[in-house]
Amino acid sequence: MEIQWYPGHMAKARRLLVDQLKKINLAVELCDARLPLSSRNPVLDRLLANKSRVLLLCKADLAEPERTRQWLQYFSAQGISCMAYDMTPQKTKQARALIESAARDMLERGLRRGIQKTIRAMVMGVPNVGKSTFINRLYGGGITQVGDKPGVTRANQWVKVGPYLEVLDTPGMLWPKLEDKQAAIRLAYIGTIRDAVYDMQALSIRLLNDLLAVRRKATCERFKIQNPDAEGYALLDEVCRGRGFLLRGGELDYDRACAVVLDEFREGRIGRLTLEVPPQKSSVKEESDDAET
Repeated sequence: MEIQWYPGHMAKARRLLVDQLKKINLAVELCDARLPLSSRNPVLDRLLANKSRVLLLCKADLAEPERTRQWLQYFSAQGISCMAYDMTPQKTKQARALIESAARDMLERGLRRGIQKTIRAMVMGVPNVGKSTFINRLYGGGITQVGDKPGVTRANQWVKVGPYLEVLDTPGMLWPKLEDKQAAIRLAYIGTIRDAVYDMQALSIRLLNDLLAVRRKATCERFKIQNPDAEGYALLDEVCRGRGFLLRGGELDYDRACAVVLDEFREGRIGRLTLEVPPQKSSVKEESDDAET
């Protein structure tokens, strides 16, 4: 399956971002800890080449701790300040400290000159990765609009979250051409791309195959799959029969099965899992539940 989605408001989001780059001191990038590679916009590397940068691996409570540790080592080795983040008060405090640490040199230079400089940080990332929720946590209230669908934030918004720190909430931004088909499909898994623009049945089958590859036992138990080696629609048949998703007359309810598979993955109901490993570890085979004791 192939996914392409770049609505007009994302082109506008890119223009807004470029316009604001000269006004910021550092960038705070958010990605999904379950997909640390696919959920990072490669365009940002070029746009932020000369900016200090902090990376938060969000939804870390849904990802495998050991995999997250490996990803943090990978990004740290590239000179990127990073941490795992899960929206808790403790992690929010740590994230604020990380941001302030990244801006410390700029702040101290200003103080030496007798200037109480306000650090301006831009929060950015792909749609639906949690930017507005993160800013609300920093602020301590509902200052920005949030939602569990992409495209909620449509304009830039500055928010003062401390005496010397302001953050800018930006619309989620994809890149114009999703050339990496696997990354595009995985972005659809986490809700970055609207459900209406792809074949949900084909996507759900791909997701089930990915889940079985990394969490075979837990996936079978969650969706009552009797034959995990089933292929294509036969795998959706397993879910429909196992979970009792039947229409009148015993017809299988594929639509409900697909919605449940996607929703329960996004909500972390299958257990903590990570679908990607750092590039230098790409030859390492994912462990399944069957190997766990």
